[in-house]
Amino acid sequence: MSCKTPATRGRLRYGLVLASLAAALAAATVAGLALGSVRIPADRVLEILTGGADPGPYRTIVLDVRLPRVLLGAVVGAGLAVIGTVLQALVRNQLADPFLLGVSSGASVGAVAVIVLGIGAGVATTVTIPLAAFAGALASLVVVYALARTGGTLTTGRLILAGVAVSYILSALTSLLMVTSARADHLKEILYWTLGGLGSARWDQLALPAIVLVAGTALLLGVARPLDLLLVGEEGATVLGLDTGRFRAAIFVLASLLTGVLVAFSGAIGFVGLMVPHAARMVVGAGHRRLLPVTALAGAVFLVVADLAARTVAAPQDIPVGVLTALTGGPFFLWMLRRRPEGAPA
Repeated sequence: MSCKTPATRGRLRYGLVLASLAAALAAATVAGLALGSVRIPADRVLEILTGGADPGPYRTIVLDVRLPRVLLGAVVGAGLAVIGTVLQALVRNQLADPFLLGVSSGASVGAVAVIVLGIGAGVATTVTIPLAAFAGALASLVVVYALARTGGTLTTGRLILAGVAVSYILSALTSLLMVTSARADHLKEILYWTLGGLGSARWDQLALPAIVLVAGTALLLGVARPLDLLLVGEEGATVLGLDTGRFRAAIFVLASLLTGVLVAFSGAIGFVGLMVPHAARMVVGAGHRRLLPVTALAGAVFLVVADLAARTVAAPQDIPVGVLTALTGGPFFLWMLRRRPEGAPA
């Protein structure tokens, strides 16, 4: 007879989930480095990563072309999944997502405006685009939240309608910036932001999103208990000592910062923050101290695999990964919308 307590079994199960996701991420990374228009044996990839292979074309493909793309995919996937998890707690609705709520569209408008207007051209990739994307993400999130909140409550219908409406307006603004641009070469750059892709990843672009992701996730883990309190309802959280208004405002700013930085380097990739948190809750529950690490790892795995599929399913054509996530996430959203009653909390 086993003498393990339920708590011990729970910790072992949670450790197994984390280990499984870490192994899946390692396998997806190797696959992402090995597969593509040029197929490289997995053992050769491992030799290159460990410094055992001689310099050659494979080494350049793996280290200079594919590895930055895979790492950016892991960072963006983890970040979008974490943001989706937090937004769903803040508005108490599992249908919330940075893309559906217009946050990604707001970030895209900010990034596109910098491209078209040529603001800070010399440092655009590292400073001005992330700042503008953050401002756009925060502004759009504030507008959506204000439109959806009536009588002190939020409902699924108003939240999604407000997000879709704001997203359409921002998409129209992006199109307006594109057609009024004085330079024809802006079209390709703007399409990159609107479709979402990882094809332009470079080593010098990885530091900022990685640092912001790690710092933001650490901060969110520190406020895991207040996030859990929001799940019991605003009145219940207030009774338990949480200043819900101030807390929501602070986390909205943090979520917008994360979204802005990620979108600045990947474009608007939708539905990752909708699907991954929902699947993670089914495995480890709704407690955010356990949920956030699992969500981050699962999001990284999901986007690395999705990007691998995007660049191999129609090879040599490289499909923007945002197109593939929309094709899978759209039906998932409709399924969730159909199975959830109106006004149901997260």
